[in-house]
Amino acid sequence: MNTKFSRIIIGVVMLSCSIHSYAQNDIIAKKQYNKEIALLTQDKTVQLAMQTIDASDDETIKNMILLTEIPAPPFKEINRAKKFVEMFTKTGIDSIWIDTVGNVLALRKGKKRNKIVVLDAHIDTVFPEETEVTVKKEGHTYSAPGIGDNTRGMAMLIAVLKAMNASKIETEADVVFVGTVGEEGLGDLRGVKHLFSSASDIKIDSWISIDGGDDGRIINGGLGSKRYKAIFKGKGGHSWSAFGLANPHHAIGNAISLFVEEATKYTNIKGPKTSFNIGRMGGGTSVNSIPFESWMEVGMRSLSPERLVKIDSIFKTSMSTAEKRYNNSGVKDKIALEIIPIGDRPSGTLPETMPLVQRAIAAASYLDIQPRLSTGSTNSNIPIAKNIPAITISRGGKGNGAHALHESWTNIQGPKSIKMALIITLAEAGLKN
Repeated sequence: MNTKFSRIIIGVVMLSCSIHSYAQNDIIAKKQYNKEIALLTQDKTVQLAMQTIDASDDETIKNMILLTEIPAPPFKEINRAKKFVEMFTKTGIDSIWIDTVGNVLALRKGKKRNKIVVLDAHIDTVFPEETEVTVKKEGHTYSAPGIGDNTRGMAMLIAVLKAMNASKIETEADVVFVGTVGEEGLGDLRGVKHLFSSASDIKIDSWISIDGGDDGRIINGGLGSKRYKAIFKGKGGHSWSAFGLANPHHAIGNAISLFVEEATKYTNIKGPKTSFNIGRMGGGTSVNSIPFESWMEVGMRSLSPERLVKIDSIFKTSMSTAEKRYNNSGVKDKIALEIIPIGDRPSGTLPETMPLVQRAIAAASYLDIQPRLSTGSTNSNIPIAKNIPAITISRGGKGNGAHALHESWTNIQGPKSIKMALIITLAEAGLKN
């Protein structure tokens, strides 16, 4: 190959790789927000607050351990919530209460009280109440179910409040520290849904969640999901003497085949990523009995609200079609279908240009954290879908095995993410002039 031509090819490839790398990795805030964060962090009270976060690292770890060792499955978060109230009260807060669904709300009043900025961490875990949650320590690694997702986030809220109090920081807006219930699984975001409903005690202007992930992850997109329990019901009977009777297991097998076939066709169509999954199944009493019930739990997700609606329609149509086809296949009697909603998380994406997102990018960069915008399924889904400024940021350190019994969190520069939460919250709430 001609040497000159080879150099041109190599140059083009290198340029292409450079552009790709920039697009994927180098997210930079606009100058005005970098300047805003620089000025904020030069404030003596903010510098003292960050020093307090460093000095309180051992206390933050102790709080994380204490909270982790209080079981908090969805719908049974009350004991952990009460301990959280004690921690906020001891640290110092203007007012604190537990709302009608179990959320903990701790209000630190601003001077102007012109808006409400929330810093949130969810209280619940995915684990049953009887799960062993004693924390084990090995070096700087702490292991127990739920320690990273999300008691580390809860401890971070206390650390931010302590730093603000110790440095006597005054904000323009109210800051409300929130411990939400029902973020996980069948909790279906019930805590945050309540907070953005007409029944809420407060009207939220900006929302910042802490929930897992790498240091630089900034979630500005909500990954929507629809979840259902589909139940096929029949009379049931003896497998020999009642042979030929409508069998819910046979019907659900047909339904699965039809849904998977149609859903696969749709998800293969070019467009925002969309997924489906049959996660759990059950029913039947014995090997020689025709079951009276067969059920499955199905989850569908999409980055696009429109595609989520479409695959949701495919699921419901597939179930209904399978029910009719099976009942018309010559079986004795009929089966009946019931579809029960068990989860609904809306999709949406906030623009990178939104001030809250820009402030998060600038805060990360200030702390030498490489920011990365992403999409996730978190408490922020609800305000994002309503176009209310909202992000989810990381709990820092290094997490491993989320939602597993061997879950762990390693304290690698843990205070850095607490400082990031502090800076974003103060930038959004505004320092008193």
